[in-house]
Amino acid sequence: MQMKLVLASNNRGKLAELQALFAGLALTLIPQSSLGVSEAEEPFRTFVENALAKARHASAVTGLPAIADDAGLCVDAFGGLPGVDTAFYATKFGYAKGDDNNVKALLEQLNGETNRRAALVSTLVAVRSKDDPEPLIAVGRAVGDITEKPIGINGFGFDPVMYIPHLGKTFAQLSDTEKNANSHRGKAAQRMLALMQESWF
Repeated sequence: MQMKLVLASNNRGKLAELQALFAGLALTLIPQSSLGVSEAEEPFRTFVENALAKARHASAVTGLPAIADDAGLCVDAFGGLPGVDTAFYATKFGYAKGDDNNVKALLEQLNGETNRRAALVSTLVAVRSKDDPEPLIAVGRAVGDITEKPIGINGFGFDPVMYIPHLGKTFAQLSDTEKNANSHRGKAAQRMLALMQESWF
């Protein structure tokens, strides 16, 4: 029997990646927007707290199990920031919200900085109900270096400037299959799959 699982996100890029990553399980991933679920408040300073808030909100509104992803870029030179503020990073520097402006602002802020190490971090949280006392939590990290200019045309977010040394490419130069095997979200999803198979199926 197929389990219906609400994805507590309206991000099309995340939906496409997670649908591909969860294809092996007996579940149907439904975007919250198709069920009339509003965006949850994300007042917390950690990925796990925000992801849990989003998953509980989606489950409370729909009565279905839910999964949420909170992800961001953690830059060493900035003490781990922008972190949970990644989506709005550009707005801190007078730009409109958006992927291209986030990349532009990041490159400007790193201009002249020799330490360009950064990690893309994804935290997935899944709940069986809004009151689930045992949420499943899976974290994935992809560590690399921020390039000095965008390279590649695939992906979204910071993919064009996230260079992964052992691959010799940015995420935007990878195919979807290569990215899912190496990305922060791909790693988190693989861990979540294992947790779900152990605890839910």
